[in-house]
Amino acid sequence: MANPYFSNSANFGKSTPQPGSVGVGYQPNAQGYAQQSPYGTPSPYGTPGTYDQTTDAQFRQVQDAYNAPSATAAQTGRLTYDDVIMKTATVLGTIVLAAALAWFLVPASIMMPVMIVGLLGGFVLGLVNAFKKEPSPALIMGYAALEGVFLGLISKVFEFAYPGIVVQAVLATFITFGVTLALFRSGKIRVTPKFRKILTIGLISYGIFAVINLVLGFMGVGEGWGLRTGGLGLLIGAVAVVLAAMTLVMDFDQIQRGVANGVARKYAWSAAFGIALSLVWLYLEFLRILAILRGD
Repeated sequence: MANPYFSNSANFGKSTPQPGSVGVGYQPNAQGYAQQSPYGTPSPYGTPGTYDQTTDAQFRQVQDAYNAPSATAAQTGRLTYDDVIMKTATVLGTIVLAAALAWFLVPASIMMPVMIVGLLGGFVLGLVNAFKKEPSPALIMGYAALEGVFLGLISKVFEFAYPGIVVQAVLATFITFGVTLALFRSGKIRVTPKFRKILTIGLISYGIFAVINLVLGFMGVGEGWGLRTGGLGLLIGAVAVVLAAMTLVMDFDQIQRGVANGVARKYAWSAAFGIALSLVWLYLEFLRILAILRGD
């Protein structure tokens, strides 16, 4: 169907001129005005048939352009939800693969040094990726590989001490992810200025506590766990899970805004990194909570 403005406007005439007709406001006279101008020179309008064909071709071009399908987000290089899903699957798949390889291939004799390398390497690349203005797929995948090595080995340690705990922690992580996503999609959770303020305060406070607790752990407090033991450990773990879930909500909101605003597709890597970071944090918190519940 042609654009109704073109069809109904007197300025454009009919959308599809009939063969043999001429433009609105122009009629050839009996003396053949269309073929010859009064001044003895050829008329710039040409013959009526030539005018008709030109007009018809022009209207067909306009109508074809109007009827053509709009360019998709993928064709224009804009971010789509499919991009985010694919990149997130790639990053999470790399983490799982690296974790599985570390679990089965790293011998017990060097497990601790390799775990520390994975922890520190993942932490450094996590900070680099978090503060980069432009996403770097190579650095994000490097983070995924190193974080996967650390997760595979720390999970092996927990599984040896508490058989079945890894499966429980994985299930708890993805159930939390699913519930959070469902609540966000339903509109029951929204990112507001108050939400952002609470999350910011919570993350800063937790970061300060984590540094202090790490120092206490090195000093032997709580058998290396610092304050993350007993009832207090459970309380801190619960707060951390809530904060991690809130960061997921923030991730979902940023992805939604990015798609709506038509940002570049490359930022799908940033979204994938953010989701992976939140899920890793959730998983580690659930591991610790379950360990405390099963006897510390």
